[in-house]
Amino acid sequence: MATRARLSQRRNQVLSQEQIIEAAIELLDAGGEGALTVRALSESLSTGSGAISYHVGKRDDLLDAATETVVTAALATKPARAGAAPGDEIRLVALALFDAIAEHQWLATRLTLQIIRNPVGPVTVGIFERIGRQVGALGVPRARWFDAASTLVHYILGAVSQNARIEGDTSEIDPQADRDEFFDAASAAWQELNPEDYPFMHAIVGQMKNHDDREQFLTGIAVILDGLTRLR
Repeated sequence: MATRARLSQRRNQVLSQEQIIEAAIELLDAGGEGALTVRALSESLSTGSGAISYHVGKRDDLLDAATETVVTAALATKPARAGAAPGDEIRLVALALFDAIAEHQWLATRLTLQIIRNPVGPVTVGIFERIGRQVGALGVPRARWFDAASTLVHYILGAVSQNARIEGDTSEIDPQADRDEFFDAASAAWQELNPEDYPFMHAIVGQMKNHDDREQFLTGIAVILDGLTRLR
């Protein structure tokens, strides 16, 4: 028993919080939140559940830590040149978040939950601070700063939600698995609609099929930025 206790203590000392979070992110990326169990994480790290609890806490704490790690890395993205314009800074951080959520499909849901549940946490504060400073630099009146920053944050979260992995979805439809195949099928279905009843859908079917997600995302940012500069 004494030998087992010493081995467990040594394992706890060697295992770091960063290693646990990194392994958790790998499990989340592979299978979503359902794949992140204490048992699976313990097997991945060749350790016991006690070591994970000791370093990170409960499963919800681990999910929050994984979210914070990915978002913090995205927010650390810096412009290629010093003195970038406020609009360029906003586009930079928006794209960094967009790309992070596209890479980690579980992130959109967890990010939204953190902003709602923990308004003083590092994720919420970090996003609003990074974007909010640029809102002020755009010349938006101070009394409208919160509205302006919130509009950008809400747009970013809404736009990237299409990349979220929805737990419990049994449709077996994965638009990210084969993007071209997905949009070919969708455009074909839209073309079958009655053009007299759905003239707009017929007008945009080609645009939908051939659009670039990142360019479309940046178009939305441009529209919002243009509107923010007109706030008085």
